[in-house]
Amino acid sequence: MLRWFRIVAVAEACSWAGLLVGMFFKYVTETGELGVKVFGPIHGALFVLYGLGVILSAREAGWSRGTIVLGLACAVPPFTSIWFERRMAGRTEARQLA
Repeated sequence: MLRWFRIVAVAEACSWAGLLVGMFFKYVTETGELGVKVFGPIHGALFVLYGLGVILSAREAGWSRGTIVLGLACAVPPFTSIWFERRMAGRTEARQLA
């Protein structure tokens, strides 16, 4: 589950990048909205999968409620899903070594 969560967290961050680029072209340069039309639904689906991944990984790894809330909150600002995933991966590795 944690490996799947890592993949989804990175994919969610990448979809953020695509969506932000699409929003730049749509709203700043006003040259088209294709990027938003493509990356909007992709990001939406990955956002939901990331949230599901937080909940399922929390059950498997025994995360606290505060950690779960932090993980879910990290879905909102761009690229923080990677930060959260790396933080939890480090804690999991440290726990396994102990």
